[in-house]
Amino acid sequence: MAYNLRNLNLKGNSMKTLSEFIVERQAEYPNAKGELSGILSSIRLLAKIIHRDINKAGLVNILGLSGVENVQGESQMKLDLFAHNTMKATLMAHEEVAGFASEEEESFIAFDTERGRNAKYVILTDPLDGSSNIDVNVSVGTIFSIYRRISPIGTPVTMEDFLQPGNKQVAAGYIVYGSSTMLVYTTGNGVNGFTYDPSIGTFCLSHENMKMPKTGRIYSINEGQYLKFPQGVKKYIKYCQEEDKATQRPYASRYIGSLVADFHRNLLKGGIYIYPSATNYPKGKLRLLYEGNPMAFLAEQAGGLATDGYRRILDIEPKELHERVPLFVGSEEMVRKAEEMMREFKED
Repeated sequence: MAYNLRNLNLKGNSMKTLSEFIVERQAEYPNAKGELSGILSSIRLLAKIIHRDINKAGLVNILGLSGVENVQGESQMKLDLFAHNTMKATLMAHEEVAGFASEEEESFIAFDTERGRNAKYVILTDPLDGSSNIDVNVSVGTIFSIYRRISPIGTPVTMEDFLQPGNKQVAAGYIVYGSSTMLVYTTGNGVNGFTYDPSIGTFCLSHENMKMPKTGRIYSINEGQYLKFPQGVKKYIKYCQEEDKATQRPYASRYIGSLVADFHRNLLKGGIYIYPSATNYPKGKLRLLYEGNPMAFLAEQAGGLATDGYRRILDIEPKELHERVPLFVGSEEMVRKAEEMMREFKED
């Protein structure tokens, strides 16, 4: 039996599409004059393209390693490059943004056309988060973050436009490519999720005004790195594993290895995701601009929290385009407990 999107969280018998939702909410941003709506429409298009190719990846020779490394010295998967090039081409074609920065490229790209120079926004992205999972058919995602540029309109964008703290984001979101493809985003007025119906080629509102539970029973961390973790993280893991009926512990350990997939599960069910500093990554592995800030914005808009163990992620002033940061993100009570232990067992 075909699954009908009309059975999801929709009013009556009518579906509200992403396009309709964007137009409906455009009035909330009178200063945007349609540009932000245009960018979100571009992201909707690239989500369809990446969805299509991920679903036939084994048939079109885009599985496995590409044979090149990105700016961080990490081996790129073929799909990393495909997603990066798709996003860059889509944004350039629609000319709604002034510049683009990606985890896969060393520097930002200024869209140096007349329309690009007069555009008001820049985009930062992790085009394909968790790409190593593709070869074994596990969920992956795309993360994006949108800022209003601060350089003069009419000139090419500068590094200053991209090195803004997360509290300056005007929109952020992700696309998760799993058993279904979902686009989840915020513009600072709550978090909404849209499920893709490939039979009609449309994203439909399925999760309206998403709220992260105040607490949960899931912790997500790569415990294979346990010996390298700070003492506060080790203590928190032990806390999660201890039996306590009052707090419904022990918690379940669930780690997919894709930030988007782990975050999405915890957004719906409650939980905490942790990628701390470690001896291999003394400043953490995740990137502040491409992963930390957009996920922190979404978490806070859904009622959760995001910190580096001590500071609010959205208040960190970035100094580099590919700056790394420890990340504790998820249900409010769980993040606060982890922060408490990080402070109590802080190492010199």
